Amino acid sequence: MINLVIFGPPGAGKGTQSEKLIQKYGFVHISTGDLFRWHTKNDTALGKRVKEIMNSGALVPDEITISMLKEELDKNPNANGFLFDGFPRTVAQAEALDRFMKENNSAIHFVVALDVTEQEVRSRIAKRKLVDNRADDEEDKLNKRIDEYFNKTIHVLPYYKNQNRLTTVNGIGVIDEIFNSICAVIDK
Repeated sequence: MINLVIFGPPGAGKGTQSEKLIQKYGFVHISTGDLFRWHTKNDTALGKRVKEIMNSGALVPDEITISMLKEELDKNPNANGFLFDGFPRTVAQAEALDRFMKENNSAIHFVVALDVTEQEVRSRIAKRKLVDNRADDEEDKLNKRIDEYFNKTIHVLPYYKNQNRLTTVNGIGVIDEIFNSICAVIDK
């Protein structure tokens, strides 16, 4: 079993690369953003709480996110591996994820950070808005999400770097070349 975390700001290409990685390696994709959107769309009790928080542009509290992730992991006991997208966003979440994985006799094996500039991210999201009108891409919410990543979430990377689990991949360029760079990390 291989478990991977893919990191990057909103619009870095995490979803695009995740789809390709799932096809190649058979990972179970766990995207906190997708889970939050599913719960809010289906108006679950969790979704109502998440919707209120997301509409303010704030991050969903750790205890909600972690319990939701545990539920997803428990649903897939025979998975070949998990690909975490959008989580962890804080060192506390990274530590909680490590504890949970250890309790389940597993670990996060690789962390890949897609290195993309804020200018590139904004350009990509502007293009994405023409195709997929996501509520979290609205200007005020997007600004909060980008600020959150570049001012807070990015500080999780040293946690993984100090454990020799982090690889930074240039996230600007041809999609397949970026994908090959990620595969080289996994296949080494």
